[in-house]
Amino acid sequence: MNEWIALVLSLPTENATVRMRAWRSLKASGVAVLRDGVYLLPHRESSVQLFESTKEDVQASGGTAFILKVGDDETASYPALFNRTEDFAGLLSELSIVQGSLSTDALPIAIKQLRKLRKTFAAIVSIDYFPGEAQAQAEAALVNAELQLNRLVSPDEPHAITGQIEPLDLSQYQGRTWATRKRPWVDRLASAWLIRKFIDTNARFIWLDSPIDCPADALGFDFDGATFSHVSNKVTFEVLLASFALDQQPALQRFGAVVHYLDVGGIQPSEANGLEQILWGLRNSIQDDDQLLTTASSVFDALFTAFTEKA
Repeated sequence: MNEWIALVLSLPTENATVRMRAWRSLKASGVAVLRDGVYLLPHRESSVQLFESTKEDVQASGGTAFILKVGDDETASYPALFNRTEDFAGLLSELSIVQGSLSTDALPIAIKQLRKLRKTFAAIVSIDYFPGEAQAQAEAALVNAELQLNRLVSPDEPHAITGQIEPLDLSQYQGRTWATRKRPWVDRLASAWLIRKFIDTNARFIWLDSPIDCPADALGFDFDGATFSHVSNKVTFEVLLASFALDQQPALQRFGAVVHYLDVGGIQPSEANGLEQILWGLRNSIQDDDQLLTTASSVFDALFTAFTEKA
């Protein structure tokens, strides 16, 4: 059975500033409007905090405000007041337009548009108090579009396989040759940095024109059939973390979340957009892949240090 709280407001008509401030805050939270000045939300800590804050603001301006507990009423169909199907439908409509214009000639614009839609999706989810099929469909469509975009940015991206990630002995992976596709993008660059910094400090990298060119004695990563590649919902960077028990470090976990988002989409970490712009600039200005890795590694070192300090 659901629990509800209601906020009942009465504001002086002349105080338009407080009225607008209160309405914007309430609207952003996805409240249901029962009538003018009466707002409803599911009883949650965040709802209580919002209503308390609004109540204090209104009372300080000379208005009146009350917070009431509301009993569940099946005949009132309160959950239906929070249906976000139309919001998700609007997002899907915008997404369809973006997908129809995806091309290698307009990648920066497409990236910006998809990132904006991902933020819109997150905003809707935050007020989708009773998630259902509409949210699931929008999420699936958004992930699919992000995968399409990533395949344009980095052709021949590996397909995820289903399986368990077995723990490996770090000592067996020292002084090795590691191979991946040339012109590395986020997952390959970050994986190479991770290998050299935490797994094999003497690692030698070769950049392949095609995965079939991978030498038999090299450890391939981030391509179909490689020793290390996508497994289930994990990108190569995350697979390496799990394989060598590095996924217990909070800073590397956070790093992995950024790489995951930039490679296959999902929930956007706050650092993702900035890192993507930097790597995009480096990749377009540095043609030698060894130099690209060296320069990108300095960026990754700085990001890892920031994550470590925050952790």
